[in-house]
Amino acid sequence: MSDLGSSLSFAASGMQAQASRLRHVSENIANADTPGYRRKTVAFEEMADQPGVALSPVRLDQKPLDRIFDPGHPLADEAGFYDGSNVDLITEIADAREAQRSYEANLRMFDQARQMTSDLLALLRR
Repeated sequence: MSDLGSSLSFAASGMQAQASRLRHVSENIANADTPGYRRKTVAFEEMADQPGVALSPVRLDQKPLDRIFDPGHPLADEAGFYDGSNVDLITEIADAREAQRSYEANLRMFDQARQMTSDLLALLRR
């Protein structure tokens, strides 16, 4: 029974981590045109005290910001340039798809473990 409980815990932590990852990807996409915005990145870490995964603290991508030429922009310097963001929409869309698919896989695993637990408890009650 503890193996099924561990499966539920693993799947739940995976869903929570992917949901958080998807939230950061959404923020990146929403701020793709915000001057000076740096892409947020996260990594997965194994949880030491219980089974499952968690996200590392949010880090800002240190890739250089795009330099955009627009002399009429209020943030433009004397040469007519300002710092854009370092968000690449193709990368963000790919990350969003991966996070969504991983979330769905964890959800299926959670549902199967829950159903197996329910069936096992029904058998034990007979």
